[in-house]
Amino acid sequence: MKHPFESIPTSKLKALFWFLLVATLLTMVIMNLVGAPLMTVDAPSGIVSYELAGSVTKTQAILNSWNQNALLHAAFSLGLDYLFMVVYAAAISLACVWAAEGIKNRRWPLGGLGAPLAWGVWLAGLLDAVENLGLTLILFGSALYPWTAIARWCAIFKFALIFFGLVYALYGLVVGIVSRLARAG
Repeated sequence: MKHPFESIPTSKLKALFWFLLVATLLTMVIMNLVGAPLMTVDAPSGIVSYELAGSVTKTQAILNSWNQNALLHAAFSLGLDYLFMVVYAAAISLACVWAAEGIKNRRWPLGGLGAPLAWGVWLAGLLDAVENLGLTLILFGSALYPWTAIARWCAIFKFALIFFGLVYALYGLVVGIVSRLARAG
């Protein structure tokens, strides 16, 4: 299935990618600053520990380790994550499509994986939205079960899809560098 980013002219891919990358990195920096008070003994990775807790007991321990200020930071972080999921999904998806174009043009293997992986990264964004819904409901006092497990599995699949998208984009970058070096040498 063709990805919508495949219809963007090559001449515009680079500028759009850099814009999305800067937006992603800027949002990531802000989220790290906002999330700093969330790192506790029970949540050593802050909000990521909360995402991956998976059980009522562990989730409750994390919530109990956060003071009132940290709970506000968690709520703000979960809200800001909705912007983040749009920009990271768009940036990584575009990188996959752009990488696929270069890989196909140079006749390297795996050129056909770009569009499916780009769709996969959008799926990661959707999983992130479901995960955040569950974590927000928990944060505001809704029942922990089944949201703890739902959030954990959404996070695991989200991280896996993002990882594969990033690896593919890096593969495309390596293909481009190797091809340039071969032409120069």
